[in-house]
Amino acid sequence: MSVVPAEVLPGSAPAIKERPRAAAELAPRARLWPSLVAVYRAQLSRARVARIPLLFVATFQSVGILIMMRGVVDGGSQAEAVVAGSSILVVAFVALNLLAQYFGQLRATGGLDHYATLPVPPAAVVLGAAGAYASFTVPGTVVTAVFGCVLFGLPLTNLWILLAVIPLAGAALAGLGAALGLLAPRPELATLLGQLGMSAALLLGVLPPERMPDAVRFARDLLPSTYGVEAYARTFSGSTNWAFVLGDLAVCAVVGVISLGVATWAYRRAAVR
Repeated sequence: MSVVPAEVLPGSAPAIKERPRAAAELAPRARLWPSLVAVYRAQLSRARVARIPLLFVATFQSVGILIMMRGVVDGGSQAEAVVAGSSILVVAFVALNLLAQYFGQLRATGGLDHYATLPVPPAAVVLGAAGAYASFTVPGTVVTAVFGCVLFGLPLTNLWILLAVIPLAGAALAGLGAALGLLAPRPELATLLGQLGMSAALLLGVLPPERMPDAVRFARDLLPSTYGVEAYARTFSGSTNWAFVLGDLAVCAVVGVISLGVATWAYRRAAVR
């Protein structure tokens, strides 16, 4: 007895063979530079309203430290260290402290999932946010530097060096702040680490190094902002050794590349969880 296929029986509908569908092509991932610019602009516009009051706090804090130290330090190399350290403290407050808090809250509230769905490289997210926060330090740093120079009678001739110190020291501190915020298991811990980092920049960066014990000087050398402070403080003397200034800036640049690389790795690690 033979079996007749159903498609040849009278009144039966012809069988429809389904063709395999081609998989839909995903849109290509955006390139690093356009993605970085887009994230930078978005973060800049988002943080403008919320962070400007905190920028005033950072500036007033540094100006207050200058006024307080004026009663302790008369001039010379100690005054140079105080002015340079107070100026870079604004960078540490915003780029390190606030960025650690931001990424800590972003990770805790699931905000990283939003960025993970976008076709942008992880480095663009980290660099864009770090650049936006570092940009807010420029006005406060310049105001603090000018006020400190006038208060201690230091020359304003080489104030232009801040054009190099702010982005390089800001990159090093912003990368460190982003890494702390992304690696901290809880946002409270990220806030604590950011506050500790800013306190270290305050104590080790503003106080004259010659009055510190050797152990504290060693800890000072491990802090990225120290080299930004040193680069700026060296320019006050009449015979500036620009080789040392460039060396300090190079250290800031190397630390910035490493810290931003660690922050990018931490972002990938936190986004996949």
